Amino acid sequence: MGAIGKIDLVVPATAIDGNGHVNNVQYVQWMQEAAMTHSAELGWPQERYKSLGRTWIIRSHAIEYFHSAYAGETITVFTWVSTFEKFRSLRKFKFYRAATNTVLATAATLFIFCDLETGRPLHIPREVQDAYTVVPKENEP
Repeated sequence: MGAIGKIDLVVPATAIDGNGHVNNVQYVQWMQEAAMTHSAELGWPQERYKSLGRTWIIRSHAIEYFHSAYAGETITVFTWVSTFEKFRSLRKFKFYRAATNTVLATAATLFIFCDLETGRPLHIPREVQDAYTVVPKENEP
């Protein structure tokens, strides 16, 4: 399992908005899918967190769009952990169209590690941190 997660997807017609390209909200859904897939590949599926009474909640998203994507195109979503702090983790994303060697968007999500029942922030345990390799900026895809 790698420090950088990757999912490939084909843009479905249902992701297209009134402007004829992928709806902005769809990118957030793909971010969630990529993050959860990567986490599971590293041994931390949602069920494992749940069994410990822990979860990640989202504090914020940031997305910068560069180019549009269209139905039928194949897109790769790369994701990686950029930082771990006491109870926060920044996960980054890059949306890429390989057919044209084009970066479509970059994004980041700030996650807060919390108690599942109370929602209170908790320190990220060492066993969780050890499962993820923090990717420095110079090694980002």
